[in-house]
Amino acid sequence: MKCPFCAVDDDKVVDSRLADDGGAIRRRRECAACGQRYTTFERIEEVSLAVVKRSGDREPFDREKIVQGLRSALKNRPIDDAAVAAIALAVDEAVREFGRDVTSEEVGLVVLDQLRQVDDVAFIRFASVYKGFDNAADFAAELRELVKSTAPKSKLVSN
Repeated sequence: MKCPFCAVDDDKVVDSRLADDGGAIRRRRECAACGQRYTTFERIEEVSLAVVKRSGDREPFDREKIVQGLRSALKNRPIDDAAVAAIALAVDEAVREFGRDVTSEEVGLVVLDQLRQVDDVAFIRFASVYKGFDNAADFAAELRELVKSTAPKSKLVSN
């Protein structure tokens, strides 16, 4: 590390601490030549992830696109921005676990899986766009599958 004061690359670390909730290490360094102290941060370099589109084009994975799609599907639903951000983060983490570039189809399936757990209406909305529903029969078929995979709601017993 070059000293920002004298540009000599001989220093020693005098203190190390976690920073950014464990996402970085803060180091206090002292230059061996001029004695000045300065701070550096060490962070993990994120591996870029590419999405392979249906056309074969590749583009960088962009979590903001996931957020936009979620907001459209969740419009007028009782889900707050924090929940949307949490879903987008879960999608991001899930596709990075693949350990390779992902297809847009794989990203869409992960989003659908997350939405299925959060809101049935948003799930159907997203599925209708993602799967390209053409008519009411497509909606009906997806609803049948959703009902099969969802636990039945308990009925209230009245006396």
